[in-house]
Amino acid sequence: MDSGSLNKAYEPHEVEARWYQYWVDSGFFHAEDAGEKPPFSIVIPPPNVTGILHMGHALNNTLQDIIVRFKRMQGYNTLWMPGMDHAGIATQNVVEKELAREGLTRHDLGREKFIERVWEWKAKYGGVIINQLKRLGCSCDWERQRFTMDEGLSRAVREVFVRLYQDDLIYQGDYIVNWCPRCHTAISDLEVEYKEEAGSLWNIRYPLADGGGDIIVATTRPETMLGDTAVAVHPDDPRYRDLVGKEVILPLVNRKIPIIADDYVTMEFGSGAVKITPSSDPADFAMAERHSLKIINIMDGSAVINENGGPYQGQDRYECRKNIVADLKEQGYLVSVEPYMHNVGKCYRCKTDIEPYVSKQWFVRIKPLAKAAISAVVKGKTRIIPPMWEATYYEWMNNIRDWCISRQIWWGHRIPVWTCESCGRMIVSTQDPDACPDCGSNELRQEEDVLDTWFSSALWPFSTLGWPDRTPALKTFYPTSLLITGFDILFFWVARMMMMGKYIMKDVPFRDVYLHALVRDEKGEKMSKSKGNSIDPLDMIDKYGTDAFRFTLAAFSAQGRDVRMSEERIEGYKFFVNKIWNAARFSLMNLEDYPAEGAAAGREEKSLKDRWILSRLQRTTAEVVRSLDEYRFNDAAAAVYSFFWHEFCDWYLELIKPTLYGKETPEERMAAQLTLKEVLKNGLKLLHPFMPFITEEIWQKLTQDGTSIMVSPFPSLDESQIDEVAEREMGLVMDVITSIRNIRGEMGIAPSKKLRVIISAPRVEEKTVIASAQGDIINLAGLAELAIEGDMEEPKGVATGVVGAMRIFVLLEGLINIAEEKARLEKEMAKLEKDLAIVARKLANRDFLEKAAEAVIRKEEEKYKALRDKNVLLKAAFKKFQIMEVE
Repeated sequence: MDSGSLNKAYEPHEVEARWYQYWVDSGFFHAEDAGEKPPFSIVIPPPNVTGILHMGHALNNTLQDIIVRFKRMQGYNTLWMPGMDHAGIATQNVVEKELAREGLTRHDLGREKFIERVWEWKAKYGGVIINQLKRLGCSCDWERQRFTMDEGLSRAVREVFVRLYQDDLIYQGDYIVNWCPRCHTAISDLEVEYKEEAGSLWNIRYPLADGGGDIIVATTRPETMLGDTAVAVHPDDPRYRDLVGKEVILPLVNRKIPIIADDYVTMEFGSGAVKITPSSDPADFAMAERHSLKIINIMDGSAVINENGGPYQGQDRYECRKNIVADLKEQGYLVSVEPYMHNVGKCYRCKTDIEPYVSKQWFVRIKPLAKAAISAVVKGKTRIIPPMWEATYYEWMNNIRDWCISRQIWWGHRIPVWTCESCGRMIVSTQDPDACPDCGSNELRQEEDVLDTWFSSALWPFSTLGWPDRTPALKTFYPTSLLITGFDILFFWVARMMMMGKYIMKDVPFRDVYLHALVRDEKGEKMSKSKGNSIDPLDMIDKYGTDAFRFTLAAFSAQGRDVRMSEERIEGYKFFVNKIWNAARFSLMNLEDYPAEGAAAGREEKSLKDRWILSRLQRTTAEVVRSLDEYRFNDAAAAVYSFFWHEFCDWYLELIKPTLYGKETPEERMAAQLTLKEVLKNGLKLLHPFMPFITEEIWQKLTQDGTSIMVSPFPSLDESQIDEVAEREMGLVMDVITSIRNIRGEMGIAPSKKLRVIISAPRVEEKTVIASAQGDIINLAGLAELAIEGDMEEPKGVATGVVGAMRIFVLLEGLINIAEEKARLEKEMAKLEKDLAIVARKLANRDFLEKAAEAVIRKEEEKYKALRDKNVLLKAAFKKFQIMEVE
């Protein structure tokens, strides 16, 4: 075999760019619309056109790529559909900021020119994340890349809107919505982020209209009292039973409003009486509908008090709050103010405080759609993994509220509804109408609002495949096989895709949904730039290479648990990359004279070590396949890591070195080479989904047949190579070598000193195994002599180890000075006892435990355990020397 050689050190960046381009040029990422191979498809959670790669993207797309590469190698017609989301609010904000630097607003440009400007921005700056995904090694079918605002998807959006409208599942109405005064648009419940903040609870006196006293109401937002239309109490509250039906005078406004009874009121909150402002609170809005209360809108879209606010008109909501509180106090209505912690809703984009706001919006009647989506999971048509998320899915879907789909921005899919200015006819159409079908007028005005970004994203699994046309791709790949996404968008996206898939396609959009957890820092805290604990994926790729970064993400991706990430962990797997490289380099150097087709010699009679490593390869293959099939990424990574580092590198390569170096027969050497090449090839295949770049580089040098590892067959279990006898016998040999090494370490014997060892093996079977592996034991344990006896008494002057029924005697005569070793150990133990006492006192200190960060305490606990374990070992060694001294 004329193998290529590897450089002394692995240089990832040159390798990564070269092989990624090779894969793209070779068309390896492309899936066929039809063919003999079984299909496997997955749609990418489309990143925002404004996005850049963060740790969440890195985890999500690494896991997708692992599965995609695995399935492709297994022989599936594998489609990973890529694309981007137009990200309505986010993109509009970016372009508006750009305009602001020029002293312009979107209104200065007008709608048409502004949209042109957004498309220009997209062409110039959008989609940076796509190239970053390529750096991550993502093997998407880039030839099919889609965008939620491209022509095909826009057509799908209109088609779905019209169908929903015709089926009476879309309606328009005045309703209270979450309104962002900064973005000037409604946002859904899911797009509101809540933050606990310190506020106040104001207790205000509302005088009874008949002059018979007053009622105290509690509120966290006194400025909204301008829109009060009632005071509510619980019907069972004895304090207010006689007041229900009477009226109070609204302070500062001097408007009469009724006292009503409603079960929603909590008797324990404040005074038990609450003000009802239907225009500023969803619960109050619902109460107003139940009691036919008037709705008075007191703010405009910028959260500035409007004409209904009387003397406060023109004031910002928080300026108004300050002035109202002052006026209440001055006029004797303010009873008390108490500190109060409450959750404040924030816009998920700009973090502005959300304002509940009554406005005309478009809604999807969601419960009929949710019913089918719930049933699909109940019946197992779609699996949610881990299953713990099923309960959350059911809870939300069973209590779902109608979906507000209109947004008051310009960038997005404009709602396909027109109103005839002549006769008032509303036209809902997939095509822009030329004239009113009723009166023939061409004076048609289209709705100004656009659709919620998540509306187009909900259609992603079928719209990207060409729907509403019945394309070959749609027929082949829908329903998709798998969706991998974060649990945090289970409702934003996953549930909505389920509903739309069942409604439009009459089938689920995917068979499996794998919900991964969040990436946090090593202490378990959420990453953020403000905390200074965020990690930039591209920095890690630049520093340690893509393969090390990807493997770290996979290794810590346990189902249902957050991924704790640190640079040190990524660096740790860089050592694994180097281990792989060095092992491959050693293997290639020792395969240079190996015939390309191998040799018959040694094929039938393999050595114990060959049979053992081949058996372990099969066990590892089975575990990796099983784990990936079950989306246990961390278990798959752990299995291949343990095999390659410990069994292949640490044991097998060391065991066969004498054979490779010609100390055994040529036939034995060729047999070892045969096994070495087979194990390295299949080990690289097992690693490839996790580490695509280094495995391709080594593969090309190893095979030199023009093939790519990414389209080579993934290993499958060959039960004929499972050899339980070889595993048991080799395990016995390894345990003996490990026991001798442990004694050497405990006794402080330098690796350069050759040991004399006697093994007492009373069982014939164990004695035979050890005798046949005598050369391996001498070589790997660093022995000068090895005697293998039957059952025997323990000699004097030895350190003893036990493996099964065997006892291992390491002769210490001439190796160590017992008196000197005892003195050294006593000194080391004394120092260790002091260190232990210091850490123990710290862990017993109540102030330290109460004030120190959890990570600091955990570090001290780990330090204590390490010191304690070392102390146990030192005492054991000291005891051995005492016994030897007596002897």
